[in-house]
Amino acid sequence: MEYPNQSGFRQQPDVRMRGTPGDPSDPRLLFDDTSAGGNKQEHSGVGKGPDVYPGQALLSDPVSNLAMAYGSSLASHGKEMMDKNLDRFIPISKLKYYFAVDTVYVGKKLGLLVFPYMHDNWEVSYQQDTPVAPRFDINAPDLYIPVMGFITYILVAGLALGTQNRFSPEILGIQASSALVWLIIEVLAVLLSLYLVTVNTDLTTIDLVAFSGYKYVGMFVGVLAGLLFGRMGYYLSLLWCCVSIFVFTIRTMRLKILSEAAAEGRLVRGARNQLRMYLTMAIAAAQPVFMYWLTFHLVR
Repeated sequence: MEYPNQSGFRQQPDVRMRGTPGDPSDPRLLFDDTSAGGNKQEHSGVGKGPDVYPGQALLSDPVSNLAMAYGSSLASHGKEMMDKNLDRFIPISKLKYYFAVDTVYVGKKLGLLVFPYMHDNWEVSYQQDTPVAPRFDINAPDLYIPVMGFITYILVAGLALGTQNRFSPEILGIQASSALVWLIIEVLAVLLSLYLVTVNTDLTTIDLVAFSGYKYVGMFVGVLAGLLFGRMGYYLSLLWCCVSIFVFTIRTMRLKILSEAAAEGRLVRGARNQLRMYLTMAIAAAQPVFMYWLTFHLVR
């Protein structure tokens, strides 16, 4: 006879409250894969190997490895061809020589540009028919000071225009491009003059760019003095820098342009020496003209 329990429900005598393991009536088997082809080890994670991603399988492919090797060789070959063609138009190896400077050289060269009157020896030193690096010889031309002088001059020009409420990116771009164009015109004019006078010299185009770019130091000093002390400070400092760059250019270019005069005959040497001296004077006199032309409108 069945007796009701305290909750009011009848209890069946043979009903299990919890299934035994392996029993199909076990509720846990409702969440397992009971298909015929299922493997319980795979679902439990036992004996499962590492995951293989598609990218890993692609990298292990010999064809992809060959393609990567071919791509890297093609890239290196293209870089080599680009460096060779670039060096044909822009001598990168030669430019490294003109930037071989240090702090001591820069300080001494700036002092020489501003005060060249007490310097005696202006000859460039050589080692096995090759000029030594600028950091070992103060007379060697470099491009570091002209480049830094040009950039500083443009920055100070923008500052001067800003104090006069005339600054704009277009005007600053025109200022920079005009200074660069005048530098190119000056170098081309010197090259043409050397060709017409038939001067055989070891001066290169980069040397002329370096010597022509030294005037940006004086231009920067003049504009900065104008900002600090007015027009009178501008004219006094620019006058000093103009005279200094004139003396520096004459003493430097004279040795370069007149280097082969001693090897010629007396009559030829006398006639050509005058032309070469006039050319040296013209190159030196052009520096103050450009310095004033590119800076006078910046100080008011």
